[in-house]
Amino acid sequence: MIRPTRAAFAFIFITVALDMLALGIMVPVLPKLVVAFEGGDVAHAARIVGLFGFVWAAMQFLASPLVGAMSDRFGRRPVVLLSNFGLGLDYLVMALAPSVAWLFVGRIVSGITSSSYSTASAYIADVTPPDQRAAKFGMLGAAFGLGFIIGPAVGGVLGDIDLRLPFWVAGGLSLANAAYGYFILPESLPPEKRARVPWHMANPLGSLSFLRAHPELLALGATFFLFYFAHEVYPTLFVLYGDYRYAWSARQLGLTLALFGLGSTIASAFLIGPIVKRIGERDAMILGLSLSAASALVVAFAYTGTLFLLSIPIASLGGLTSPSLMALASRQVSETEQGRLQGALGSLQGIAMMVAPLVLSQIFAVAIQRGGRAFAGVPFAFTALVLCMALLLAARATRYPRVMPASQ
Repeated sequence: MIRPTRAAFAFIFITVALDMLALGIMVPVLPKLVVAFEGGDVAHAARIVGLFGFVWAAMQFLASPLVGAMSDRFGRRPVVLLSNFGLGLDYLVMALAPSVAWLFVGRIVSGITSSSYSTASAYIADVTPPDQRAAKFGMLGAAFGLGFIIGPAVGGVLGDIDLRLPFWVAGGLSLANAAYGYFILPESLPPEKRARVPWHMANPLGSLSFLRAHPELLALGATFFLFYFAHEVYPTLFVLYGDYRYAWSARQLGLTLALFGLGSTIASAFLIGPIVKRIGERDAMILGLSLSAASALVVAFAYTGTLFLLSIPIASLGGLTSPSLMALASRQVSETEQGRLQGALGSLQGIAMMVAPLVLSQIFAVAIQRGGRAFAGVPFAFTALVLCMALLLAARATRYPRVMPASQ
């Protein structure tokens, strides 16, 4: 096993942080740029943003298994470097985009090249002993959170100067990271350990067959899907909603998104673990779904930006849902099936991320066309209803949980 230098591990950490930083930098300004291209027509821009979200998630869904297979075949280093280089060029293309069509192409490329997180994780697994991997993966998670806290704040400030400036900065960061990695990053997967024909593993729908073979997981899987479907209301509509209902500037939108990221990070680091330990996984999941629904309702009826901010701590504690649900699901299968379970849940999340932007953006567009600002919160009320359905389904499915032994 190759033991890279500390600088190499630092590069992987920086790669993930910069990927999220660059993505976060764009979040407060991309929908505003679409609105500008559409002459201020927010309803039509919402439909385009929803299509963008679908395309980006679809590319992630399709490309992630393929990128993983390529890294098994050709090594981690070329995949990570090509991803950074492609992402940097993509941001520059979007900075120069003369029309929505060019932005659409940019979202396709971004979806493909942003799927390197799994390769970064595989790199860490290659070079880290099993008993230390959790800590290293935790550091990658910290990089993920750090990038998304800082990114929207920076993007918002830059976007107030010029809507295209954040794209230039994101592109420059990604290209600089690719150049730095070219000289620093060693390969972690030696040739003798590379898979010769891994392409059969690149089917993104194959893992869903696992759920069909385990009927006891179907209700929890459906809950997982509904939760992530509802969760997509924020990345899909937050910027358009804040701009349309509260007239927030790019700076205000970016700082508010940073508050969301900070709240989520604090909850994940200091609150979720103790709460789950105290009340148990089932009750923590029920509480998380309840709080997620409550936060969506607060947003739906928040007629001022100040009231909207009240939803942030509630939504942060809604983060109880996913880890508790995944823990409960893991109890339903044996130790030898844990990987397939996570693959199936990941596929469900990917499908939710594709479907939700199309549905939620359409609801928003129709709502504001018919009712104006007074109806702008309808998509959030709809997601609250979806979360209530997930809550009822989860409560019923886990009333008498079936726990599998450690091995079969």
